[in-house]
Amino acid sequence: MTTQQLLIAGGGIGGLAAALAVARAGWEVRLYERAAEFSEVGAGVQLGPNVTRILQAWGLEDELRAVAAFPDRLQVRNATSGADLGTLALGARALERYGAPYATVHRSDLHRVLCMAAGSEPNVHLNLDHWLTSYVDDGKAVTLGTVAGQQIEGDALLGADGLWSRVRQQLLNDGPPRVTGHLAYRTMLRQSALPAALRSAQVTAWLGPRLHVVQYPVRRGEWMNVVAIVHGDPPADAQGWDHGANAADLQRAMGDTCAPLRELIAAVPEATVNDHAWRLWALADRPPVQGAGDMAQGLVALAGDAAHPMRPYLAQGAGMAIEDAAELARALAMDAVDVPTRLKRYALARWQRCARVQARSIRNGQIFHSTGVVRLGRDASIKLLGERILDVPWLYAG
Repeated sequence: MTTQQLLIAGGGIGGLAAALAVARAGWEVRLYERAAEFSEVGAGVQLGPNVTRILQAWGLEDELRAVAAFPDRLQVRNATSGADLGTLALGARALERYGAPYATVHRSDLHRVLCMAAGSEPNVHLNLDHWLTSYVDDGKAVTLGTVAGQQIEGDALLGADGLWSRVRQQLLNDGPPRVTGHLAYRTMLRQSALPAALRSAQVTAWLGPRLHVVQYPVRRGEWMNVVAIVHGDPPADAQGWDHGANAADLQRAMGDTCAPLRELIAAVPEATVNDHAWRLWALADRPPVQGAGDMAQGLVALAGDAAHPMRPYLAQGAGMAIEDAAELARALAMDAVDVPTRLKRYALARWQRCARVQARSIRNGQIFHSTGVVRLGRDASIKLLGERILDVPWLYAG
């Protein structure tokens, strides 16, 4: 029997995870990335037990442990007063409750782990500097076209080409993603360069009116990831992920926040040699997935941000892409049914969960940035209910 071939557009976390999982399910995989080298921008990502459980199943536990941090708790604080609102035990508690740890990792480190794992599979072929223009699905095979004029044929196509996905636009023709009006300032700090009072081994979320800041350790705890999200107009080039950002702009946006938070923000220029310590990301997303047809049609499927881009307020963007990869592999291993049916089963298994995470992420952003009476109610609820609000069993249990 001839080995079936999956073509993947995009070599980010979702594309590489899919390549690894699908190759192990018995398919040959040909992945096409438009960049001239594999790299990942951004900063830190949080991986809940629903995600680390999959990485463990793929045999990547040691590789993850070598690059990640494993915080012992999540603390929520009021960004204006500095008051402690509530905590969620992670560490051993997450492992006990969900059978897998809660990890925080630099995005490029996770990308590298997946790239090395996928590249070591004999049935995975990683191709750089391939700009894809379009595809043709004739019901029997799917053919990719490239800027260079190549025609690449396979048995199925996965669009894992991110927020501005070309595959999605041909499949769904639903226009560009929507700009949220939120700006994310990101930086990485070496903990040893920070004053002792600012170093941390936990996840801390500071909630303020029309803003919030999250900090957590990465790279075995040696570095700290800091992301501050505020309301504001996006840069002129909304498609660009990474823009030079002025620390003074962020300090002004912080307004009347508490001294510990202001000290953390102010420490950034002093703790790095980078001329642009803060990098700016204009947040964009799409409405929650409406049905299985939004994720697969015929011989073509979508995954990760190409399928369900979401706001970062549930810390599940990378996690949902990895879940997609695991489910896609299960579906494509169903040899008794044809490929369109397998892709449909993948989409049916994923779309409702992804839509729920997207919707919850939007809602969390409204809660995190709330003002007035709503903000007072938020703080009171977290203080009263603590872990019952901060834990997410329906998500972490998988």
